[in-house]
Amino acid sequence: MAATLFHYPSLLLSSRTHFPIHHCKHIPLECSPFLHCNNIFKTRGINQMKQRVQVKAAVEETASVSRSTQSGNEVDVGKKGLRILVAGGGIGGLVFALAAKRKGFDVVVFEKDMSAIRGEGQYRGPIQVQSNALAALEAIDLVVAEEVMRAGCITGDRINGLVDGISGSWYIKFDTFTPAVERGLPVTRVISRMTLQQILACAVGEDVILNESHVVDFEDHGDKVTVMLENGQQYEGDLLVGADGIWSKVRKSLFGPKEAVYSGYTCYTGIADFVPPDIESVGYRVFLGHKQYFVSSDVGAGKMQWYAFHKEPPGGVDSPNGKKERLLKIFEGWCDNVIDLILATDEDAILRRDIYDQRPTFTWGRGRVTLLGDSVHAMQPNMGQGGCMAIEDSYQLAVELDKAWSQSVESGTPVDIASSLRSYEKARIVRVAIIHGMARMAAMMASTYKAYLGVGLGPLSFLTKFRIPHPGRVGGRPFIDIGMPLMLSWVLGGNSSKLEGRSMSCRLSDKANDQLQRWFEDDDALERAINGEWFLLPFGNEAVASEPIHLSRDDGKDFIIGSEKQENSPETSITLCSSQISKMHARISYKDGAFFITDLRSEYGTFIIDNEGRRYRVPPNSSTRFRPSDIIEFGSDKKAAFRVKVMTSQPKAKEKEKNQILQAV
Repeated sequence: MAATLFHYPSLLLSSRTHFPIHHCKHIPLECSPFLHCNNIFKTRGINQMKQRVQVKAAVEETASVSRSTQSGNEVDVGKKGLRILVAGGGIGGLVFALAAKRKGFDVVVFEKDMSAIRGEGQYRGPIQVQSNALAALEAIDLVVAEEVMRAGCITGDRINGLVDGISGSWYIKFDTFTPAVERGLPVTRVISRMTLQQILACAVGEDVILNESHVVDFEDHGDKVTVMLENGQQYEGDLLVGADGIWSKVRKSLFGPKEAVYSGYTCYTGIADFVPPDIESVGYRVFLGHKQYFVSSDVGAGKMQWYAFHKEPPGGVDSPNGKKERLLKIFEGWCDNVIDLILATDEDAILRRDIYDQRPTFTWGRGRVTLLGDSVHAMQPNMGQGGCMAIEDSYQLAVELDKAWSQSVESGTPVDIASSLRSYEKARIVRVAIIHGMARMAAMMASTYKAYLGVGLGPLSFLTKFRIPHPGRVGGRPFIDIGMPLMLSWVLGGNSSKLEGRSMSCRLSDKANDQLQRWFEDDDALERAINGEWFLLPFGNEAVASEPIHLSRDDGKDFIIGSEKQENSPETSITLCSSQISKMHARISYKDGAFFITDLRSEYGTFIIDNEGRRYRVPPNSSTRFRPSDIIEFGSDKKAAFRVKVMTSQPKAKEKEKNQILQAV
């Protein structure tokens, strides 16, 4: 970012957080100093793999070697004689492998391509790890959880919620901070998928992960399970966990082909080097619209991640270098928050994919085989809970296997693996099904939102000009106000009482702004918290000005707008040439974090068009507040029109004066 090109005392030029976000394939993947291991993303040779297994034969017994864990405790990896095979080295597979390893089980993870991260590589971007998943990760391995939280960007300590896509006005705000702190849980973070996978893989260990090993089938013998790889090799273990994603081969072998369900939406996603002016107060927003919606989130390091959803048939393909252009057409007329992010994103950084999920099922496994994460409950991304549910699954499955082992030791009988897998499934099915349904409902609500009567009514769309609030928007608000806090409390904290091995306390570092509660209750206070520079940008094809006007946020420093320079006036003079601008047309002043305009009895008046599209005349000699995205017109002919813009960087000037703006003189 060109953070040093322009200098204003109050200009915020960096993100609120500065955590590393690895999103470029040219950045080397280096393990954390807390996680000492070699690079696990390289291909392991066939001779090395043979050291662990024999092709088409049983795996040799692992010697009972005591290995040091990150927490400093000694764990006898071979002390529990179960050998667990895991198909898939994504987030779910690695978290479960870590949980099982910490319980003392021997684990082998088969992954097709560790570097691809489910086929989308570095461009898939960050993932949200919410309080419930972070708490489960703490219960699995506190040191790994700490490393994940250190690498993540906290979003749960700010305002999050739903806004109108056109106006940018808040519809409902989410409080994800209170449910976490009341239950002693970590606050929600976002983290690069590559960074998260790297931390988990280093913790699991290079000796556990077999890269370029794609499980395509298995056979359950009753007392053992054999997996078959794409290259023809076979490996044997005591049970198999399918964590191989939405297109799971293990699930297909278990239950036969089951088509994934197309959500009806294609999704564009990107990461932009962009810092919005409200970065200190807003974590993420969902912009609502009709048959389309847009999501933005701070991901740290001066970057914003966004998702753009559009209702259309699957399989669409964009023209070369056409994604950005299409997005600007789809979201034409939407608020600046949306358009700015699209404009700030490089074409090459925009990814498109159709959104699928799986129908909920109450049968997750059979015999010595079970499923975990997306392989059994792939869900739409609207709740940010897909990866979180996989982490919860991993914790629960490891716990049930450990219980079964303890019971076998006490009773002197063989471990009842099948029963332990069914216990895991029973413990998880209901909660996962509910959250799966919530994700579908969230998509429906976000894309069927209608701000005004007439939206989506074809011939009756003219009704929108009357700005009559849509009945669904008004009627749904009380339900959301009541239901949303209850839903968030259950989703974020509903599983916390079942977690063993973690203290019910928050981190001192997980703090929210002192004004957070006020921001939830007062939109005006939230707007005044915006920390950026204010500009008036020329608006319209017939604009009389070609350069932006920078407004100083100094109490008592007024600006006079007029057709002539005010030589002896204590106010700062801004001269505009237009037949409808009076000598002293209007005054702009700043007070208590807000800007006001006063019409000085001009002949043709001063007008404001607000973010709802309403145009009204500013009363003479009466201070009227204007807000970001408003349009101010000096005169009635719309030639001297300016759009109010709050930015954390200098707007680009035109032609010759690229390094200048129209400053007050």
